[in-house]
Amino acid sequence: MIDIDDTDRAILRALQKDGGLNAKEVGEAIGLSQPATWRRIKRLEEAKVIRGRSVLLDRSKLGFEVVVYLGVKLATRGRVSLEDFERAVAAIPEVQLVQHVLGVYDYRLKVVARDLADFERILRRRIMTLPGVGDVESNVLLSDEKLTSVPI
Repeated sequence: MIDIDDTDRAILRALQKDGGLNAKEVGEAIGLSQPATWRRIKRLEEAKVIRGRSVLLDRSKLGFEVVVYLGVKLATRGRVSLEDFERAVAAIPEVQLVQHVLGVYDYRLKVVARDLADFERILRRRIMTLPGVGDVESNVLLSDEKLTSVPI
């Protein structure tokens, strides 16, 4: 594990808010020179604390109005490998998140859809036909109140 100090935490908070900031902008935001900020960001990237940067798209502006979290319980663990299910579900573009979990369900999925009819189509034609799928429970997202990856 890498040692993280308060300056590193400030850098990570700034980048978590806006991953598009460059070292100069991060440095200005936290009161550190651009070269020192760049060296710290590079060290955090090399240590895989920062695993990459991505662009967050506004799903609603792109026509995806519905987000549904699914609990998926596999019915036939002996006949279908977890890898088969994971590979098949990862190939569905509307599935944004696949998590293998402990509890009532084996997997938790995050699915985006244009509307409820579109979600029903995705559920019936794509998800329910995946290898080994047994029970599925749906929870429709009403609103996003907070989005961060790690409390820094």
